[in-house]
Amino acid sequence: GGQHSPFAMPFTQLAGASAAAKALAPTACTTIEEVGSTGVGALTLGFLALAVTTVVMVAKAASADSERRKYYFCCTFICGVATFAYFAMLSGQGWTAIAGCRQFFYARYVDWFITMPLIILTLGLVAGQDFVTLAAVVGADMLMIVALYMGAVSVVTTVKWFWFLFALAMFLPVVYSLARTFRETVITRKEPEMIELYGKIAWLTIIMWSFYPIVWLFSEGFASFSVSFEVVAYTIMDIISKCVFSFMIVSAHDFLGSPAQAQTQSREYV
Repeated sequence: GGQHSPFAMPFTQLAGASAAAKALAPTACTTIEEVGSTGVGALTLGFLALAVTTVVMVAKAASADSERRKYYFCCTFICGVATFAYFAMLSGQGWTAIAGCRQFFYARYVDWFITMPLIILTLGLVAGQDFVTLAAVVGADMLMIVALYMGAVSVVTTVKWFWFLFALAMFLPVVYSLARTFRETVITRKEPEMIELYGKIAWLTIIMWSFYPIVWLFSEGFASFSVSFEVVAYTIMDIISKCVFSFMIVSAHDFLGSPAQAQTQSREYV
């Protein structure tokens, strides 16, 4: 009689799922689809671009006043952490095999988990956003990356797509916040240069970040892109969303110290 209790059902289903997971597990792989020479070329280019940008940002931070330094500190770590991840991937580290016997660089996710919140922090600093809203957006972003990682390493297809849906559910509020909430805040600053800078870097970020789930869909998702194509695509997006982003901030150097503070500083010297 106990066999047919309503509680037995979900457990047998779970047991079935874990049995399926064992059968499909990447440990059974004899050959693994690995990154090709094109992908290695992209990783090299990504590593160099990010390393150079990191050095430039360190130099800018060293020579900047305290008001501007915080922007350069953010950019230093955005590019610095990614440089570490690219060095690892280039050195053949930070990967494992996933279902379908495909090479999967988890180093990328460690990088995104740190750098994407830092990009949001930088956008928040430019916008003058309050800490609580900033923390909420960063939290949603981190959950999105966790969900994408869990989806990538899922063996059972249904589980994978649930994780992908969770990731999208977290991604939408992030995009909304950058496009609306932060934007409304920066407008209240009444500094045309900062409004313009925010517009540029926010849209660069939104457009670039929208490509990540698309590439994921055909790489970690359906596995229709080759590992090399995936690596090339992610590298281009990383360079634009990190290096180009950082240099856009450098180009606005003169406006980064807010006028209100500039006035109080000049008064102090009198």
